[in-house]
Amino acid sequence: MPHYVCWGQFKKSVMGEPVQTAFKSTGALWLLPLSEYLGFPVDQVNFMTSQLFALIAAFWFRLYLSPTHTNPLVRHAVAALFGIAILFFCFGWYASHMLTVVLGSYLIIIKRDINNVHSYTMIWAIGYLTVCQVIRVYIFNYGILSTDFSGPLMMVIQKLTSLAFQLHDGMCKKPDKLNPKQKLLAINQRPSLFEYLSYNLNFLSVLVGPCSDYKDYIDFIEGRHIISRLHSGACNGQNGYKKQVEPSPVRAVSEKLLICAGCMLFFLIVTRSLPITYNVDPHFLANASFMTRLIYAFFSIQASRPKFYFAWTLADAVNNAAGYGFAGMDENGRPSWDLLCNVNILGIETATSFKTFIDNWNIRTGIWLKMVCYDRAPQYRLPLTFVLSAIWHGLYPGYYFTFLTAIPITMAARAIRKSIRHYFLGSKILKFGYNIVTWAATQFAICYTVMPFLLLAVEPTMTYYRSMYFHVHILSILIAVVLHQKHKPRDPSSTNKSSCISSESPPTHCNNGAHKIK
Repeated sequence: MPHYVCWGQFKKSVMGEPVQTAFKSTGALWLLPLSEYLGFPVDQVNFMTSQLFALIAAFWFRLYLSPTHTNPLVRHAVAALFGIAILFFCFGWYASHMLTVVLGSYLIIIKRDINNVHSYTMIWAIGYLTVCQVIRVYIFNYGILSTDFSGPLMMVIQKLTSLAFQLHDGMCKKPDKLNPKQKLLAINQRPSLFEYLSYNLNFLSVLVGPCSDYKDYIDFIEGRHIISRLHSGACNGQNGYKKQVEPSPVRAVSEKLLICAGCMLFFLIVTRSLPITYNVDPHFLANASFMTRLIYAFFSIQASRPKFYFAWTLADAVNNAAGYGFAGMDENGRPSWDLLCNVNILGIETATSFKTFIDNWNIRTGIWLKMVCYDRAPQYRLPLTFVLSAIWHGLYPGYYFTFLTAIPITMAARAIRKSIRHYFLGSKILKFGYNIVTWAATQFAICYTVMPFLLLAVEPTMTYYRSMYFHVHILSILIAVVLHQKHKPRDPSSTNKSSCISSESPPTHCNNGAHKIK
């Protein structure tokens, strides 16, 4: 019988690591012969088949179920039915978890007091996710990515909670109590069951996301998504073209599929030859010098990224193929299809600060964390945002090592940048040299921070820390504390000009960013 680890096994095996588990597939086995022929687990084949089906169905959805001649109810029904079918194909009866949490949240929305609907939904959704994570990790088999439906469940949780908070904003709060973004996204009436199922379980984002805003999704279903951005002053660059035909997403989809192909090729050639677990291999640690271990960690982390680029970019392409994700016209007058973009590859690979890296990684999740937690917490906003992110990710200890490590490293990077960067801005040569050094420092800091997230368990994490000299981490904390206390802004107004990650903001984005490292 085949072995199964649907989303989790996809994440682990693409690192080039063999995956073994005693659990049998709960998803469809129709593609088992193809799985054996290709040498990939059947869950990965199911995942890829589902995403390719979603891509083809998205083109069909845009062309043959266009809102110009199709009732929105039909579009809602088709989107939801396709999404539910994909869930059952990939996860079998585990798909019932997604249905349960969605239907439970809908009951809260229609039955509970609207003044508390956001709180009840958050408690129910995060609580359900946590119970599922506990059962999966500690009952089924700790340390092994067992049958894992948590990826789609995590995406659903983002949508459920986003909608609940936006509904509370629209029906309970006065407009002057909302910030501009909250005003724009506020919902002033409860969604119907069809709308709710379609938004949360549609085939465009049911497996990988990204999480989009409810009003944007309804505009897409009802045919206002593109027109409103062509004729709205909120768009960037060249707007107001009254006679302009709706732009086609074909070019954007083609470009993103080419990126996916490149990422897949990179994985097949490079990633498999640089497994993450080799960083804690006893023979390697016993015989390799510190510099060799550091260099291998650097390249193995670099090699692990394209699998995320692939998954997020493909998901973005699927949405675009359906006509969803139009952001307006860019500064050159060309259509931009990056409204739902979850990753900025160039921004990540050229990041010269920890903040810049985070700002371009898993963008939509960062927007969600900021919207449901950071912007609304009365106090302790930064730690509460970290706590929510940690709980949302799961219960493997490696996740928490990553988040705890990220805090002092972020503080240290910010303090050092504020203390010395201005000395290098007077000369192009000095600035170039500064950028090179900070790029290298950022990439190595990412290696140190992200490694526990990929190793998952405590023992390999501590082995890695010892091999990389844990006292370096302690020293970074001390540097962060000293510099953060002594630093005085040279310009009092600089606080107001700071970007999202300031001393009072979470490691997420204001308009284009994200926080988690998944």
